[in-house]
Amino acid sequence: MPADTRKTRVEVEGRELTLSNLDKVLFPEAGYTKGEVIDYYTRIAPVLLPHLTDRPVTRIRFPNGVDDKSFFEKNAPASTPDWVRLETLPVPGSSKGRETIAYVVADDLPTLVWLANLAALELHTPQWKIGRHPDMLVVDLDPGAPAGLAECCAVALLMRDRLADDGLDSYPKTSGKKGMQLCCPIAGNQDADLVSGYAHRIAAELERAHPKLIVSKMAKNLRPGKVFIDWSQNNAAKTTVAPYSLRAQPTPSVSTPLTWAEVEAGTDRRRRSLRHCTPDEVLERVDEHGDLLAPLLTPGPKLPIG
Repeated sequence: MPADTRKTRVEVEGRELTLSNLDKVLFPEAGYTKGEVIDYYTRIAPVLLPHLTDRPVTRIRFPNGVDDKSFFEKNAPASTPDWVRLETLPVPGSSKGRETIAYVVADDLPTLVWLANLAALELHTPQWKIGRHPDMLVVDLDPGAPAGLAECCAVALLMRDRLADDGLDSYPKTSGKKGMQLCCPIAGNQDADLVSGYAHRIAAELERAHPKLIVSKMAKNLRPGKVFIDWSQNNAAKTTVAPYSLRAQPTPSVSTPLTWAEVEAGTDRRRRSLRHCTPDEVLERVDEHGDLLAPLLTPGPKLPIG
């Protein structure tokens, strides 16, 4: 294409951005372009941005699409506009020996559009806000084939009921890939080690009660046919895909908030009523339900530990 047609100047909430290669296909199997990625993130922003606010965002970028190479990016790239919010923070468990990183914080629509233009398809955040202890407990439900979403739904219900015994409300979402996540708002006054230890204890308890369905140990050879409850998501160094984030699958899918009625129906393998949603489906769901994960934005109870 001629150079002058590859770039488009736009104004987003008073910020000027240059968008490039909007017709570049990032999901080849679906023919889904960068322009469509930017459009999705712009339209989903009212419910996505509250879940990103005050959290450093790790991006997974696919500059040449999901069939090509990708890379994780925590630090702000050299070309970051001066209006993008940056926070210099310690790096828990850095494998590169870095003590701090200048993280991007996606608090507003211009920053979200800028990230989408960089082909930052996936957005991941920690369970804590900047300068605070975790305000969410998250468990990842990872099925080992031939287990799938139906088994994840069954485990999610067991986990929901067990957490409720301790006064915790949990909210489900698909991962957008294989499994699901459960998120619980917590008080935000206990450190990550305590939260992770609590999640580990509950996962091990459920494994003992349902050994044919659940595994809580990390070893991958134990997972076939079972659902691994990944309690380690609560480690301070871990991040979880944000609700409403795209996932880099052959066709675009989204980490989608669910109702408990959908989870209950999803336990029936024969019906296969639960699947990973497309961006258009998620936008329709938000029109219908609003943000099913809005309760996560309000602090919950203190965990019954320590």
